[in-house]
Amino acid sequence: MKPIIINPFFLLVLSTILMLTACNQAQKAAPTGGPQAVQEIPVFAVNTTMAVNGQIRDYLALSGDIVSGTTVDTFSDVAGKITRLYVSIGQRVSRNQAIAEVDPSRPGMNYLPGVTRAPIAGTIVALPAQVGMTISQSMPLARIAGGNALELRVYVAERFISKIALRQPCEITLDAYPGELFRGSVTEISPVVDPASRTMEVKINVENRRAQLKPGMFAKVKIITERKDRIVKLPAGALVQRFGKTYVFTAETDPTDPAFRVARQKVVVPGILVDGVVEIQEGLAADEEVIIRGQTLLEDGSRINVIDRVAPLSDTNEE
Repeated sequence: MKPIIINPFFLLVLSTILMLTACNQAQKAAPTGGPQAVQEIPVFAVNTTMAVNGQIRDYLALSGDIVSGTTVDTFSDVAGKITRLYVSIGQRVSRNQAIAEVDPSRPGMNYLPGVTRAPIAGTIVALPAQVGMTISQSMPLARIAGGNALELRVYVAERFISKIALRQPCEITLDAYPGELFRGSVTEISPVVDPASRTMEVKINVENRRAQLKPGMFAKVKIITERKDRIVKLPAGALVQRFGKTYVFTAETDPTDPAFRVARQKVVVPGILVDGVVEIQEGLAADEEVIIRGQTLLEDGSRINVIDRVAPLSDTNEE
């Protein structure tokens, strides 16, 4: 009888098939309650801050020139040649103080010089008269700004007119005094709107107790149009808009595992928004920890890792 020769490669393939079949049968025979693969839960890195109870103020930011509250031109009672000036620009004068001397004499007619006097007390801010000039009675000799009263004149766009009212407080800053804040209030509102520029003139008195401000200076002003106290506020970047609703996410301890923290989605009603700070009218309480960065991909119950806690807002938004 002739011996049968079996190819070694055939034996290797056959043993592999048998091994795979046995493993498959063993898996099918395993009980359904056996150990399952552990599912990984994603963890989102976030930054948080605390919602605070404080003040928020809405305002209009404008700019304009500082002018004297009262300005009076001084005129001579007679026409003639200016023979003498008693004052200089920037000088303080009192009422009835001599300003200039005008000689009304003409060839063949000699008259005594007449003295022009200040109609009000104040500061000489312009002096168009010069010695030797011949003037008429309609030509001003000097311009006097009364007292320390200064005004800031600004022009408000037509769409903001409804926000302006008398006695609204104002905060004024100037490049000449960086870091220093001057205060004032709205004293006069024009009854008409300029049809060319569609703006309305508003006058603001300026406190100038130390006489630092001068007429002609350029100033920036914030007219405080609305002020709310003891409201809940937080950075506007914390808000999330989804499906027509506004949300914030708060950071809370996971009730199923206190070792972890989760995000909780809360529907809120925002109020006024000023300089990146938003008022929360409903849906959030002060001292709740709110996620302000990394919240765009979160869902209610998402596990989080707080990597930075940002200092809360101050209780006011004053400079």
